[in-house]
Amino acid sequence: MTVNYPEVWDLDTLFPGGSESQELRQHMDDASTKLSGFEESVHQFEVPSAKGDAQKVADLLEQMSLMMKHLSQSGAFIGCLMAQNTQDKKAGILDSESSSLSARFQDSFQKIQQDLAKTEESVWAELLDEGPLRDFTFVLNEWREEAKMLLSEKEESLITALSVDGYHGWSQLYDMLVGEIKVTVTVDGEEKTLSVGQANNLSSHKDAAVRKESYEKLEEAWAEKEEFFAKTLNSIAGFRLETYKKRGWDNPLQEPLHINRMKEETLDAMWGAISKNKQPFVAYLNQKGKLLGKDGLDWYDVDAPVTESTQQFSYQEGAEFILKQFGKFGPELEQFAQQAFEKGWIEAEDRPNKRPGGFCTGLPLSEESRIFMTYSGSMSNVATLAHELGHAFHTYALRPVHSLNRSYAMNVAETASTFAEMIVADAAVKNAQSREEKIALLEDKVQRSVAFFMNIHSRFLFETRFYEERKNGVVPASRLNELMEQAQEEGFAGGLASTHPHFWASKLHFYITYVPFYNFPYTFGYLFSLSVYAKALEEGTGFEEKYMALLRDTAVMSAEDLAMKHLGEDITQQAFWEKGIALCVQDAEEFISLTSAEV
Repeated sequence: MTVNYPEVWDLDTLFPGGSESQELRQHMDDASTKLSGFEESVHQFEVPSAKGDAQKVADLLEQMSLMMKHLSQSGAFIGCLMAQNTQDKKAGILDSESSSLSARFQDSFQKIQQDLAKTEESVWAELLDEGPLRDFTFVLNEWREEAKMLLSEKEESLITALSVDGYHGWSQLYDMLVGEIKVTVTVDGEEKTLSVGQANNLSSHKDAAVRKESYEKLEEAWAEKEEFFAKTLNSIAGFRLETYKKRGWDNPLQEPLHINRMKEETLDAMWGAISKNKQPFVAYLNQKGKLLGKDGLDWYDVDAPVTESTQQFSYQEGAEFILKQFGKFGPELEQFAQQAFEKGWIEAEDRPNKRPGGFCTGLPLSEESRIFMTYSGSMSNVATLAHELGHAFHTYALRPVHSLNRSYAMNVAETASTFAEMIVADAAVKNAQSREEKIALLEDKVQRSVAFFMNIHSRFLFETRFYEERKNGVVPASRLNELMEQAQEEGFAGGLASTHPHFWASKLHFYITYVPFYNFPYTFGYLFSLSVYAKALEEGTGFEEKYMALLRDTAVMSAEDLAMKHLGEDITQQAFWEKGIALCVQDAEEFISLTSAEV
C-alpha cells in the first residue's frame, strides 16, 4: 500500500486561520496578561536568604517556564507563517508584537539572574540541596555564574539600551549595504542582474565562466564599498571589546566559549587535530582542480560540480528512503519520522513566495515540531530533510525532561541533525545507481568537510587575529584583506591557487551581533556528531537508547562532561576529534580513487 505524505505542513492544528487566526490572537493576548503577572511576581521577588526559600524560587521558575512556553509557541508559529509566505504582511506585524513580548520577558529574566547571583554561597548550596530545585542545579548555577560575569544590573541595562541603536544598529547597516548591492552576470547566454544571494548561488554553476564572472563581479562590489564594511566591522568589534573591557574580560573568546559551555583547551584540541589532518583534503582539492582541467583550484571553483547528479527522488520516495535508513539505526527514530511525515509537520512544496533555506522549530505547548524546506528531488534535498528531522528528534528526545532543562548550546545543536544526515548520506553513497552518481554524492560529503575544516577554520583564524589587532585601534580595509588572505592560506593549507581577500566583507557571520564568533560551533557540532556516529558504527544496533540519553543531557552538561559521560572520551585531547576526522578522510580518499581514471 502506497502512502502519500503531505508536502504542505499542517499549521491549522496549532492555530487555525494563519495570520488571521482568532485563536492566535487570543493566545497572544493571554500571553501578554500572563507576562504582566510574571513581571509583578519578579518585581516582588527578593534575594533568597534561607533554604526555606527554595519553594518560593521553584514557584517563580514554574511561572517562568510556562511563560517561556507560551511565548515560544506563538513565536514559532509566526515564524512558520513568515517562511511559508513572504508576502504575508500581517505575519510581519505579529512578529514585531512577539518580539516586544520577548524583550519584556528578557528584562524580567535578567532581574531573576541578578537576584540569584546576590544569594550568599552558604544559602545557595542549601537551596540547591532542597527537592524543588535539585533538578535545576546545572542551569541555576549557570545563570548565577553568568550574572557574576556581568556588571551591575543598572550598567548592563544601559549597555543593552545603547546597543539597540549602536551595536546592533551597525549589524542592521551591514544588511542594508549588502541588500543594495546588485551585479550583472551572463548566465546561460542571458545577462542577469542579481542580488548578492543569487550571485553567490552561482558558485556551484556547471559553467566555469559563470562561476568566475559572478565571483569577480562580487569581488568588485566588495572592493568598491570596502571602507563602509571596514567601518562597520570595526565598530561592531569596538563596541564588543569595550564592553568586555568594562566587564574585566581580556580574552575575546571568553563569551563564545561560555555560551557554548566548553573550555578553550577543547577548542585548541579540535583545531589542532584538524590542522594535523588536512593533507587528504588538500589532495582532494588538487584532484578536483585536475578534474576541472586546471593546475590549481581557485576560490570560485571550490563548489563547482565535477559530475552531473541525475538521480531524482519524488518526495514520497525521499521520505521512504529516509524511513528505511532510520529504521536500520533504531525504532524510535523511524517511528518519530513516520509521525512527522504522516501528521504534516513538514513544509516541502516547491512554490513561489517561500523563504529560502530550511529550518526546524519546536512548539513546546503542543510538544510538536515543524520543518521547513523547499524540496526539488535531489539527493541533497533528501539529506537536508533528514538533517531537519534530526533536529526535530533532538526536541523529541528532550520531552521527558523539564522545559528549563532543554536549552542546549549552539555547538551541540548540530549533533542530532548531522547524525541523521550521516545515516542517510552514507546509505545514499552505498545505494548509488551509477559510478557518476556515487562520485557526486561522495563529493557532496567531502565538500562539507572542506567547509568545516578549512573554510570555517580560516574564518576563526581571521576573526581571532582581527580582534587582537582591534584592541590597539581601527584595522583598515587593506589590513583586513591581508589578514583574510593569510587566514585562508593557512586554513586551506595552501590547497588553493587563489584566495578571496574580501571574504571578511562578504560573510554575514562576521557582522552578527547576537552571537560572537559565529564560526567554530559549526565545526564542533559537525565533528562531535561524527564522533558519536563513529561510536554508533562501533556498537551497532542497540545504540539508540544511549544516543537519546546523550541528547537529553546536551542541555544540562558542559561539552566536556557530556562526552566523558556518554562516550567515555576526553574532548580536550586531539585523539577524540581524530576519530570523526578519520571518517571524512575515508570519503576524500575514496573520491580520489574513484576519479583517478579521469586525471
